Amino acid sequence: MDHATVIRVQRRIEADHPAFDGHFPGAPLLPGVLLLSEVLEAAIAGGWAAPLQIASAKFLAPVRPDSTIVIELAMQPGERSATFDVRCGDACVATGRLARETAA
Repeated sequence: MDHATVIRVQRRIEADHPAFDGHFPGAPLLPGVLLLSEVLEAAIAGGWAAPLQIASAKFLAPVRPDSTIVIELAMQPGERSATFDVRCGDACVATGRLARETAA
């Protein structure tokens, strides 16, 4: 039986990231679209070929400035999708599934 390929990537989200400007004043948080962009970049850096799409995503907690996130992707051999979890400290901040785009 084949085992899933697991990719684990750690990223630091610095306080001076431009996304925090105005999102939101007094309580800055990383926009979900940028968090998903980090997931896609981790998948591509881990050798999963583009084009990829977000098949599903659920945001569970905010990512604040000066945080370190850990992205974990699990890809089953021969499958066209992968699951992901994004953690910040002890909290799971996002979870979902990526899929390889198919030709129409």
